[in-house]
Amino acid sequence: VTGWGADPYSDPRPQGTNQNGDGFLLYPPKDGQIVTSIRWELLREGSEDYEYLLLAAGGAAPATPDQPGGCDPSTISSSRSDPTCARTESAETAAGRCTRVKKALVVYSGGLDTTVCIPALREEGFDEIHTVTVDVGQPSEDIEQATQRAEILKTQHHVVDAKMEFASDYCMTALAFNADYFGYPLSTAIARPLIAKRAAEVVEKGGPFDCIVHGCTGKGNDQFRIEYGLRLHAPEVPIRALIRERNWTRSEEIEYAERVGAPIAQSKDKIWSIDENLWGRSIEGGRLEDPNYEPPEEIFQWTRSALDAPDSPQVVEIGFECGRAVSLDGKRMDALSLIQEANRLAGLLGVGRIDIMEDRMIGLKVRENYECPGAVLLIAAHKALESLVCAPHERRFKNLVDAEWADLVYKGLWGDPLFEDLAAFAAQIQKRVEGVVTLKLFKGSLTVVGRTSPWALYSEADASFDDSSFDQNAMTGMVQTHGMSSLLYSRIQQKLDG
Repeated sequence: VTGWGADPYSDPRPQGTNQNGDGFLLYPPKDGQIVTSIRWELLREGSEDYEYLLLAAGGAAPATPDQPGGCDPSTISSSRSDPTCARTESAETAAGRCTRVKKALVVYSGGLDTTVCIPALREEGFDEIHTVTVDVGQPSEDIEQATQRAEILKTQHHVVDAKMEFASDYCMTALAFNADYFGYPLSTAIARPLIAKRAAEVVEKGGPFDCIVHGCTGKGNDQFRIEYGLRLHAPEVPIRALIRERNWTRSEEIEYAERVGAPIAQSKDKIWSIDENLWGRSIEGGRLEDPNYEPPEEIFQWTRSALDAPDSPQVVEIGFECGRAVSLDGKRMDALSLIQEANRLAGLLGVGRIDIMEDRMIGLKVRENYECPGAVLLIAAHKALESLVCAPHERRFKNLVDAEWADLVYKGLWGDPLFEDLAAFAAQIQKRVEGVVTLKLFKGSLTVVGRTSPWALYSEADASFDDSSFDQNAMTGMVQTHGMSSLLYSRIQQKLDG
């Protein structure tokens, strides 16, 4: 630094030069503070050159090189905003030899919340930003859009194809538990553990990173799910949640994105927040938050309305082995292909639209819209088959197990000890969930019309009203003693009441 003007505030951007005579601009402190010290921030390191940002700190009166205590390059502090790099170095080092680079990984969907995190991180002095998009079955256009936006934002982008793993190990596991939470199939919740796991793998291979960043707000469930997964798989790396930290509203995010030129699709008129994966699609935000507002048709992409659905019903057969869906209409498929076809088929018939009031983990009651055509179809078929092969006490207890599993997964606790216990019980039951279920789909409705299994706990001879092999007289004593304690209670109550 060679000098200051007589009054550093006479020009809103005082001019100066560095050691090599190159020009720089210094932005003065706010609110009339006085400049007392400066430091360098390394912005970019090239093969033959370096790019720095010169920062000023406020306090006492400014010093100049021709005054006692003037700013001499040998006293420049190159401490960075990361305290691990805080130190006082020689002028040579301060002028371009600091190799410490602040590095962040953004778990990136390409949407508004994660997109605004990138310029916000750069404002905080992060030099190297990586982004990772985990493909769990969202539309290919979304994956391409995330890649294009990452390129515009100049991040080092990674795309991880996890569709097959998600379908086989997560969706089919959810199917074994008929994973339903307050009326909708768990979809977003079952994807977060896998996204966190795969993001942690990028951290391990491309690290070290100063932090992992996600775009969850402080009002939703995903902040719990994603951070639990990241702490499970990458416990040594700090986690940042910039939307939560800055307390941004969605409108403020949009304003910030427009101000810094970040590529987004939302506007203040179309402010929908959408999350998609192979198992389901959620839509929220804007006027949809009003429980009494009818969702416009434009928010739906996977399902036809009942009015636009075909005028004739369609019959579908789902085949199961060990609780896993393995065939559709007699055609054997892998998990990914089967779920994709179930989504297409059920969505065409208008099946899978869900509009509910959901109780979030932090206590907020919110309105949510979902499209889960394939999940609704497959869960209905799976439940029907379980009802055929399970004994009465098993069915009751399995319902409790399903609800407990759904609660754990809703909270993101994939891998909790109880999670493993419940999985062991379900695995035993699923051995007998084998057979074929027939369903009829028509204009948004779904009806089970048939089920068959070699493990069926059903006897046509005993159940039929036209068969005499069952001796009905044997039931007389059983019927006479039915409700004995209830009858006794009623008599005592009448006696004591006078």
